[in-house]
Amino acid sequence: MTVLSTSPSLPSLSSLISGPALLPIIQADSAAQAVQIAKAMQQGGISAVEVVLRTAAALDGISAIRQQCPDLLVGAGTVLSKADADNCKNAGAQFLVSPASTPALLQAMIDTGLAMAPGVSTSSEVAMALEMGLTELKFFPAHLSGGTEMLKALSGIYQQVRFCPTGGIAQHNLADYLSLSNVFVVGGSWISPAALVKAGDWQQITDLAAAAVAVAQRCKPVAALQRRA
Repeated sequence: MTVLSTSPSLPSLSSLISGPALLPIIQADSAAQAVQIAKAMQQGGISAVEVVLRTAAALDGISAIRQQCPDLLVGAGTVLSKADADNCKNAGAQFLVSPASTPALLQAMIDTGLAMAPGVSTSSEVAMALEMGLTELKFFPAHLSGGTEMLKALSGIYQQVRFCPTGGIAQHNLADYLSLSNVFVVGGSWISPAALVKAGDWQQITDLAAAAVAVAQRCKPVAALQRRA
């Protein structure tokens, strides 16, 4: 029988996020492109980004952003295995995010010592993560898993758990999620849509970031977020 450890010594992701309660996704085809996206987001007021492991350039992108945007918190998303977790840490990722959770994957992420937000979509998955000492989780795919109503239902059962909902969230419903007490940050790809990235329209990405930051600051002022962390 495998005995799984808990994670009382891990830093919390919420304590690392010093700016608006936003965690936009970066998906890039090269390290240079990842840096361009990150800089555009940062100019719009974003303080933390998640580079997803969906392209061959992701790990290099993490390293490049860490080097060229030293004030930006940089994490890795779409972590699916122990190898992914270890490679992301070696690339310089400051936190890990996964789309789903299994005992083995959770343990691999815990073993890196990094802050983390493993993915859940059901009450049972929340319970499994909580048994391992994890109280900050990614709710994914949010819109297909019950959205804000599901998060409201979970808040009454798992009062110590806070979520990063991702999936189907954009400017039109961002405030609905950020207004929930058990949501500490919101993730998504609407700030850097593929068409804008392909066109190299960095100014439009900056504008989208600024619009999202305005909503986040209204719904979850940074000072209040930091007091709760």
